Amino acid sequence: MAGNNLFLAPPWGDGYTKYRLGLNPIHEENWFNQPISKEVFEHKFNLFNNNYSEVVAATEDSLQAQQILAKHIPTQKCDYPDPIADTSLLVPDDLCLIEASGKQRMLAASVCSPSYWNVQDKIGKSLHDVHAPVNSLNEKIGVNIGKFIERAPLLQPFERENWLIHADTKRLHLSEEPEIVGNPDNWFVRSERETICKIHDDFSLFTIRVSFAPLNEIHAYEDAKAGMLKSLKTMDKDEINYFGGAKKVKTLIEYLDS
Repeated sequence: MAGNNLFLAPPWGDGYTKYRLGLNPIHEENWFNQPISKEVFEHKFNLFNNNYSEVVAATEDSLQAQQILAKHIPTQKCDYPDPIADTSLLVPDDLCLIEASGKQRMLAASVCSPSYWNVQDKIGKSLHDVHAPVNSLNEKIGVNIGKFIERAPLLQPFERENWLIHADTKRLHLSEEPEIVGNPDNWFVRSERETICKIHDDFSLFTIRVSFAPLNEIHAYEDAKAGMLKSLKTMDKDEINYFGGAKKVKTLIEYLDS
């Protein structure tokens, strides 16, 4: 759980739009700034040993990129087929290696906490095609994302925050949840700290670290509540669909306005 810290500095800020680049530079020592918890380690370990193909994927030409990543996050070789799986057990984040230029294909990934997507559907695809299912994302910021990654300075990590609302605190959501019903008091804010860093002239690393907070705690933080309400009210049709549909957004607006 993220607890109070999420609402003191919420990922929606004072009402950020959903599709935004929002990347800010951070010091390299703050890149992986939390140790992996026992809970997250066991989550990843169990998936690797029981559902490996659901959460790890790599292209045939990705070995060099994975070996370069291992130099930045030193690891000991385990029995997994892909080095990125070994590396992933050392940090709380999910890891995605992509080409820094050209088509910017996703080359290798260990994603144990996805929110409505499956790494097997994305591996080997260009950045443009990876984002294609999220309608209008490429139109709004897709070109800027590609240019940013290509022109980013070497070994300078950048950070942004994404957020969603889920009915539970399960980490693995390979596909969209059924329609969320019931009282939003029982729902959760899912915060995703995302970073991007060019680790080599040819390769960049994208990371995702997930945390949760009970939605009902937002009532103690008026600024956070006002910001979420503003963000929800300014969503366009594509952003609403990405977030979970018009009924979900309407329910949340009524809940926060009450």
